[in-house]
Amino acid sequence: MMMKSSVKRIESVNDFVIKFANVNGTGSASANNLFAKALFRMGLPVSPKNIFPSNIQGLPTWYEVRVSEKGYLGRRGGVDIALSVNPQSMADDIREVEPGGYFIYDNTKPLDLRLVRNDVNIIGLPLTTICNEQYKDPRQRQLFKNVIYVGALAALLDIDFKVLTDLVADQFKGKEKLILPNIHALELGHQYVKANIDCPLGIRVRTADAVGDKILLDGNTALGLGAIYGGATVAAWYPITPSTSVVDAFEKYAKRLRIDAGTGQRNYAIVQAEDELAAIGMVIGASWNGARAFTATSGPGISLMSEFLGLAYFAEIPTVLVDVQRTGPSTGMPTRTQQGDILSCAYASHGDTKHVLLFPSTPKECFDFGALAFDLAERLQTPIILMTDLDLGMNDNMSEPLEWDDSRKYDRGKVVTAEQLEEGIEFGRYLDVDGDGICYRTYPGTHPTRGAFFTRGTSRDEYAVYTEKGEAYEYNMLRLIRKWDSMKDHVPRPEVLRARQKTDIAVLYFGTSEQASVEALDSLAEEGIHLDAMRVRAFPFNDEVEQFLHAHERVFVIEQNRDAQLRTLLMAEFELGPDKLKSVLCFDGTPISARNIRKQIRMQLPDIEEEPQEAARAAGE
Repeated sequence: MMMKSSVKRIESVNDFVIKFANVNGTGSASANNLFAKALFRMGLPVSPKNIFPSNIQGLPTWYEVRVSEKGYLGRRGGVDIALSVNPQSMADDIREVEPGGYFIYDNTKPLDLRLVRNDVNIIGLPLTTICNEQYKDPRQRQLFKNVIYVGALAALLDIDFKVLTDLVADQFKGKEKLILPNIHALELGHQYVKANIDCPLGIRVRTADAVGDKILLDGNTALGLGAIYGGATVAAWYPITPSTSVVDAFEKYAKRLRIDAGTGQRNYAIVQAEDELAAIGMVIGASWNGARAFTATSGPGISLMSEFLGLAYFAEIPTVLVDVQRTGPSTGMPTRTQQGDILSCAYASHGDTKHVLLFPSTPKECFDFGALAFDLAERLQTPIILMTDLDLGMNDNMSEPLEWDDSRKYDRGKVVTAEQLEEGIEFGRYLDVDGDGICYRTYPGTHPTRGAFFTRGTSRDEYAVYTEKGEAYEYNMLRLIRKWDSMKDHVPRPEVLRARQKTDIAVLYFGTSEQASVEALDSLAEEGIHLDAMRVRAFPFNDEVEQFLHAHERVFVIEQNRDAQLRTLLMAEFELGPDKLKSVLCFDGTPISARNIRKQIRMQLPDIEEEPQEAARAAGE
């Protein structure tokens, strides 16, 4: 049934936001994912976001899907369709729906009239009644309820039903006895809607060709695979949300790609350490001995690893660390996303330290940077920290396909061989031979009497001899800054997006803020507000970043944390004042939205006083 049929309704084809409201632990995630993948197979760009609590089950969970034939993949803001089967969150769910949108609920029990909105189309589906009639097992009733509402949505939105059945067949390949029951559940929902509700809705889908060769993949899986292709053979870690699946993916692919074909022997090692401190210590030890090793963690792990990161920086040991950021501080909201570890990673450890940060924004960049990190670590002899977040790491993201050049060779950096040592080459572990601050190293055991066998975290001279002479320490620290300047030529360069008109206002963003930022820029341009844009992809910032900042009167720095951490980093590195850099922030644990970005930028432009619709309302239009 549909209530309030006289309400104006949103009319849209291939452009909407739908949000599923479920109970955690009821198996809804796989059904919601089935819905998103069906639209993707129909050629529609989709961006699913799984918003789940940190408990095992029982609390509200949401799954938001953005559909945009134009290809916008960031969060738009607002909800056009809410499908709520959780009484706990129903009041909040209906409140989020846009005027003219649709609220779909399980009407086995009557809707609380206090929740009814006169500007929203309300649709009831007797999901529990259907399940009780069809299934006797309580678990089946719970699981198939989710599949039934996907079938109902197929009718309401005019989704190609065969796409859904094909997906079910693919999903349960090897478990054929599950295929027909799931298809039957889809048919139950589809047939009910066809028989009882006028459909399709004003919001509907049609087959398009807007996906091309793009894929759906989560960033953590791409990182694990990138580590394989980057030559990693050692992973040491301690489980922590949301980074655990990075090492899970590495193990999955290592079992296929790191097995000796002749002997069946494993050519990799994965160690679950007793804590994060031990994990990073194992990685540093393996890296010192010539292996390509990495660990993955999140904010609390970074806090524990800071002392060892200082050792790797000061002793100049290649180290790769993946930080899948979550909402902090402390335990915070461990299953929510944020970009809140920028400063803690950039300057991790006590004393004067600076660490290389990489900022991927897509699964493809997770793969590319995941492999690149090992080359950079060995070339620069320093920790490389990949900064992703829960949104990129754990959600399926539409991405360019992953590619690898089989002719690519690993960059092991400046390594002195046994032959060179035997020939009498002068070797000092911390000698700056080339003037770029990057020294030559040996693998332990390269030569029986020459080269480096041990390293230390205490002050030393150019030949690694312990000393506490101030001039020796000062010389070493200045050399590390020369090396830092040299790094700018090795890390990924920023990307610049020029406005259609000349402007002295710009935005700067990074990581998962990219997609929503691009959409916000397009929206502002339609209003005649033009801004140049730069996506920063690494720290240290190179000269292009500095030139971009100086070329504009104002630069809005878009980031997902409370304290404007990237803005702080830019101000510190380039000695810029707050009049130049303006913050656009989001830190509620959900990915930043295009509407949020647009609103904050407009509010900080003094020549724009009010929203167009507000001006129209004031004029009585």
